Amino acid sequence: MAGPLLLRSIFSAASTTKSFTSHLPRRLPPLSRGFSAGPATAAAAAATDPNAFLDPNRLRNVAVIAHVDHGKTTLMDRLLRQCGADIPHERAMDSISLERERGITIASKVTSISWKENELNMVDTPGHADFGGEVERVVGMVEGAVLVVDAGEGPLAQTKFVLAKALKYGLRPILLLNKVDRPAVSEERCNEVESLVFDLFANLGATEEQLEFPVLYASAKEGWASSTFTKDPPADAKNMSQLLDAIVRHVPPPKANLDAPFQMLVSMMEKDFYLGRILTGRVSSGIVRVGDRIHGLRGKESGVEKIEEGKVVKLMKKKGTNMVLIDSAGAGDIISMAGMAIPSIGHTVANTEVMIALPTVELDPPTISMTFSVNDSPLAGRDGTHVSCILACPPY
Repeated sequence: MAGPLLLRSIFSAASTTKSFTSHLPRRLPPLSRGFSAGPATAAAAAATDPNAFLDPNRLRNVAVIAHVDHGKTTLMDRLLRQCGADIPHERAMDSISLERERGITIASKVTSISWKENELNMVDTPGHADFGGEVERVVGMVEGAVLVVDAGEGPLAQTKFVLAKALKYGLRPILLLNKVDRPAVSEERCNEVESLVFDLFANLGATEEQLEFPVLYASAKEGWASSTFTKDPPADAKNMSQLLDAIVRHVPPPKANLDAPFQMLVSMMEKDFYLGRILTGRVSSGIVRVGDRIHGLRGKESGVEKIEEGKVVKLMKKKGTNMVLIDSAGAGDIISMAGMAIPSIGHTVANTEVMIALPTVELDPPTISMTFSVNDSPLAGRDGTHVSCILACPPY
């Protein structure tokens, strides 16, 4: 009996060890610690249809634009929560320390959320005129815009600026009157603001298609949006479903050619400790996969200059507040990639067979320009010992 008992104890110990080790956490390699894998449902869908994620008809690219403090970032928080994203704190899209300290948005951020089998790429933009260049760079990546207007204040200076950029690039707008829960906001006031916004559209040269914008009433602070004016919607309607449905219904999918060679215009750039330079932009044409040979192009007056050649090391996409690693991406999608060290904002990343640079976004010239030089006045040095300067304004 000693033999069978001894063998039984050995097998019991082995099974206990196996059960214990199976519950140990798996260590991730260093390069993947900042990222997460895609959800199980997405992986199952990809297994059944590998090209499902490349269909541009399921994409909606939308920018959220507004005057400063009209509620853009708070609205983004509520949309992320509505679609199941984990929000660790308020103003989750403000990732720069200065943004969290001052409570403003400085740099544009892009993330994607899933809604009713559609993928919505949402771009949060700054509201200060000082950071208007961030708005100009991202309007070329989207087909629609959610114009957020404070129902109490109405359209202000930056509202006109961001709306002009959106209309210039042919975006389909959605008007969202925010903060309607405030006591001073009435239905009559909302009608006045809507008329002011319509006049602003007309003065900025909006097309008939752009003038047919839907109007929604919302309280981003309380987390709801409605197609009709109300201050206290029913409990089952206190969500952002109507806004998300309006985006899917009103914003057209991107016009994309999956059969053409891969091209992407870089619109954003950041630095990662492990991966180096990460380039973000919208895929203009074709399909890109991890491991593809690519090169960077820069347009010049004399032609196109090739600035670097390499390969795609990582492909990433922001899902909620997490960066998700992906294997491929198709035309019309907004993605991030690592593997190139020289290309910057405004450059083109494309397949090695492509030698055509995409047109860059033209930024408005500065309102004031200054030229500093040594004071050559006959009175120089008589009033003090510090170097003085003159201000030269550009001719108009």
